[in-house]
Amino acid sequence: MDGVTLLDKPAGISSAAALAGIRREQPRGTKTGHAGTLDPFATGLLLILIGRATRIQRFLLSLPKTYRVTARFGARSSTGDPEGEITRTGRVPAGELNLPTGAVRQRPPAFSAVKVGGVRAYRLARRGAEVQPPERQVLVHRFEELWRDQDRRGFEIECSSGTYVRSLIAALGDAYCEDLRRIRIGPFDVADADPARVLGISEALSFLPELRLSSGEARLALHGGAVAGEASGPARLTDGDGLIGIGEPLAPGKVRPVVVLRGPEPPGEL
Repeated sequence: MDGVTLLDKPAGISSAAALAGIRREQPRGTKTGHAGTLDPFATGLLLILIGRATRIQRFLLSLPKTYRVTARFGARSSTGDPEGEITRTGRVPAGELNLPTGAVRQRPPAFSAVKVGGVRAYRLARRGAEVQPPERQVLVHRFEELWRDQDRRGFEIECSSGTYVRSLIAALGDAYCEDLRRIRIGPFDVADADPARVLGISEALSFLPELRLSSGEARLALHGGAVAGEASGPARLTDGDGLIGIGEPLAPGKVRPVVVLRGPEPPGEL
């Protein structure tokens, strides 16, 4: 079946290992993927893409993420999490913290999947190389303290795709992520996770605005032709038979299909 499965990844396994478990249950040769890596120590929502749903990966990857995190203060970790080398400093902040929101400049951790010179940063770091991934700008929509208990504090963070929560916590002072759980990706909630349920592609894309096409426009779109319509970003192209694909603005009043999903052999991205 083509679609998206919501998985609650446990701690102690990689996202690739979680994906492999789903892949083994699919017919031989079925394409699979996921929309956003979780570190092995982290838990929570992982979107697993099956079959033609792998073609919509980038639209799911761009969705904002929401995390619950337990930060341990008074210590630093070489990886920003419990799996690194922990250095105790004893410096524990008192009172309120400055929790950054809006556009934030951050440097991904050395132990991250960011590529440096074409190689994953964590691979270089494990070899003992000095790794300094380039800074990037991310958006932090919400950064709230939920509780505090001695040298630990709990936070909920809603942020853009590509944000490293480990870096946000490390920037608060002598602190690292002791526990990290992803609870939402865009409209998808970990409370709805069920590895036995597959959301159809149309349902999985329901967060995108819809552009309804006439039969003539639908035939044109199926062959990659631009159609009349207004869209400020990606939009679902539909007709009376349902989902055709995804279109993006080409020019004022024009939308071009970028992913076609209908047909026995969909061409994918155009």
